[in-house]
Amino acid sequence: MDAVDTPTFVIPLWADLTAVALGGVQGALFASGFQGQRRLDLLGVAIIGILLGMGGGLIRDLLLGLTPATLQSNWYLITATLASLVGMLLSGIFQRLNRAIVMLDAVVIGLFGAFGTSKALALGMPAVPAVFVGVLAAVGGSVLRDVLMGLPVAIMHVGSLYAVAAGGGCAVLALTASFGVPLPIAAVVGLAVTTIVRVLAVLFDLSLPEQRKLYRRKVAVETTGIPIIRPDAPE
Repeated sequence: MDAVDTPTFVIPLWADLTAVALGGVQGALFASGFQGQRRLDLLGVAIIGILLGMGGGLIRDLLLGLTPATLQSNWYLITATLASLVGMLLSGIFQRLNRAIVMLDAVVIGLFGAFGTSKALALGMPAVPAVFVGVLAAVGGSVLRDVLMGLPVAIMHVGSLYAVAAGGGCAVLALTASFGVPLPIAAVVGLAVTTIVRVLAVLFDLSLPEQRKLYRRKVAVETTGIPIIRPDAPE
């Protein structure tokens, strides 16, 4: 029986390190912007930068049952640390370049999403789970950041299509690859889609509809068994 061919795709070290570096800069910029009681010292800012730079790759490889690539080379941690320092040193300049921050954020999401989905597809994973891995790789670093800093997890709240942009790009990547397009090219297409969707969402303040509250009156009517209690009603 012939072996089933699976797409071959190896993330170039320079590309993976680029994603780590951009994530490290982004994380340091995010942490440096806090003031008051949430203000972080230099070590705290560096930790957030390293976590954001390496978190996506760690989550991706753990989901795929692989030894994390970030732990198989000295350059990942070195790159994430240096990028965090750059983000701290240049935070004053970057904070005034809002468009640059938006673009950096979009590219980081796109890179981790594209790498995660491509690596999953190359290992023979079906398209839907591969997209799921890519989305988690794209947003995983920010989730870890928010949890570590005690903040509301950004992707769980009304925002600028953070996870949706990653999901769209990863889905387009998987669809493109299913038509026989080489994975490196499909990855570039997916990266472009994620970046464009994210940037447009921020520029035009687009987001998913907000979940509306279910009032007790409506629930009581639908169930016909729950009394409506009004605190201001006379006894």
